[in-house]
Amino acid sequence: MPVARIGYVFPVGGCEAAASQSHHDYPASDIFAGRGCRFVSPVDGRVDEVTRVDGWDQKTNVGRDRGGLSVSVVGVDGVRYYGSHLSAIGSGIRPGVQVRAGQTLGLIGNTGSARVTPPHLHFGISWPTPAGKWWIRRGSVSPQPFLNAWRKGQQLSPVSAVAKARRAYGVDRGCRSYC
Repeated sequence: MPVARIGYVFPVGGCEAAASQSHHDYPASDIFAGRGCRFVSPVDGRVDEVTRVDGWDQKTNVGRDRGGLSVSVVGVDGVRYYGSHLSAIGSGIRPGVQVRAGQTLGLIGNTGSARVTPPHLHFGISWPTPAGKWWIRRGSVSPQPFLNAWRKGQQLSPVSAVAKARRAYGVDRGCRSYC
């Protein structure tokens, strides 16, 4: 029996978007696009975590709140994809819901620590973890090669890069910054 091919799409749909080729202090990408552009699932999968309340406070700058409104999906490939700083969560998007590549998860904005920046999607790739492990879900693998490929319609998988990063990470000792 043939194995189904996993399809990947660029996580911003219906708008021009510019993905950063680096990120300030951990592996991730900020994808700048207009407010209200669609954050779409980059792969078929299941919604893992949804943050519907923007609890970020500039005075405390606690890491778990920096993303503002966010959605993460665990893809059929076993990888977690995380998008944050959303202005709204998509209709019907909640933990456990099955989604398809290209399906709207939310709308791009600048919630959380992005309140003083232009609207953008913070995009992170990691391995699945128990709920609340934001220090991993925000980004553990550099997404730039995958974003560049997906924008061109190429089907580059992050599975091996995520497995390698997971092995190198070792035992999770909890939050290490913005705690």
